[in-house]
Parts: sequence; structure tokens; C-alpha cells
Amino acid sequence: MSPRAPPAYRCRMRLNDKLEQAFNDQITLEMQASNVYRQLAIELDRLDLGGMAEWMRAQSEEEILHAEKFIDHLAARDNHAKIGDVPGVDVTVESAIDAFRIALEHEEKVSSAIRDLWNLAADERDVDSRPLLDWFVNEQIEEEDTVRGIIGRLELIDGDGNGILRIDGELSARNAQVTE
Repeated sequence: MSPRAPPAYRCRMRLNDKLEQAFNDQITLEMQASNVYRQLAIELDRLDLGGMAEWMRAQSEEEILHAEKFIDHLAARDNHAKIGDVPGVDVTVESAIDAFRIALEHEEKVSSAIRDLWNLAADERDVDSRPLLDWFVNEQIEEEDTVRGIIGRLELIDGDGNGILRIDGELSARNAQVTE
């Protein structure tokens, strides 16, 4: 039996197999990032830092939206989006600064993957991915800057309980403004 020719209506902007796999890998990484943030929220709740935990939960939801952007891009280009195996999260924190350092480490991992994906798309001459990937490059700059700013403030207060509670309250209030 000979293979069928693709229907004439198939998308001409389809990603090649190499890019499709790379985009699917990014989807999986975004889902992993969501789980990291969700676990950090659990850890911060355990430390009675509800505002910071709420901030982490919002970040977890945002990572799912990021995965959805990649899924939608693949679907729009007649590719098959797949979520790969998402590894479990083995994280325990003893302080707020530990949680945000872990968050920054994971954001840096995601940023590196986005840059690699951007470069692969350029190498493959896939200009149709450029707007999406440019958006993600800018998003990652913002994400890392935000987390670094929180870490900087936590370093300034050097474990002072009043300072930690103030930042906890600010992160809770900021999150309420974003969701309204």
C-alpha cells in the first residue's frame, strides 16, 4: 500500500519534524515550570507565607498559558502538539529566599531553552515562528528581572521577619491587581 499524499488543504507553513519536536520539548518544559512553581507555592504555604505562595500559584498558571501558546502555534501550523513526560518536582525550602532562588534557576533554564529554540528556528529558516519566539524572549527577560528583584529585596532584609511579611503582603496585593 503506497502512502497517501497529503491533502491539498494542508498548511504550507508546517514546521519540519525537528522543529516540531523542539516545540513539543518546550511545551513539556513549560509544564514542568508550572509544577515547579506549584510546589514552591506549597512550600511557601508551609512557611505561612500566603502572599508569596499566591504569587507562585499565579506563576504556575502563567506557565500553563505559555505551554498553550506553543500548543496553539503548532496547531495553527498543522503540527501535532504533545506533552512529554513531565518530571516530578523534588523541592523543599526552608526560607522565602530559597524558594525564589529555585524559581530564578528554573526561569534561567527556560530562558536558555527559548534562546535555543529561537536559534533553531533561525537555522531552519522558519520565519513564521519568529513573532512567537520574540515574544517569549521578551517575556523571559521580564520574568527573570521580576524574580531577581524579589531576591534582591529579600537579601536586603536579611531574614528580618517584618520585612519578609511586608514583601509577602506586597506580593499578595500585586497578584490581586494582576488578576482583577
